[in-house]
Amino acid sequence: MEKPIPPPPVSPVIAGLFCRCPRCGRGALFNGYLKVAPACSVCGLSFAGHDTGDGPAFFIILPLSIITCVAALLVDVNLAPPMWVHVVVWPSFIALVVGGLLPRVKALMVALQYRYRDVERDQGNQQ
Repeated sequence: MEKPIPPPPVSPVIAGLFCRCPRCGRGALFNGYLKVAPACSVCGLSFAGHDTGDGPAFFIILPLSIITCVAALLVDVNLAPPMWVHVVVWPSFIALVVGGLLPRVKALMVALQYRYRDVERDQGNQQ
């Protein structure tokens, strides 16, 4: 009797971009906006132990702060808008970019943990 052929591996980038299961690429990774589901609803992969901590926020805020500062300086030097324009535009820009990228970066980090770290073994060593 032949073993079933395993599905082809899912790219961590694709799984992260679409916030899908890093093993099958079909099940949703999150329950809600950022809460990682207990397991994949399609293949049953347990997501327990996949903790990203503050990594996603760091990897978004660091380059975003540089981009925002440069953009604000360029706008100020070239257009010289009133200060209230900066107060309205840049926090809104940051909130939109962070809101859009945070789930995808967190999903990418979970997918990379799945690919390169043996979570089940690590959990067994901690207990």
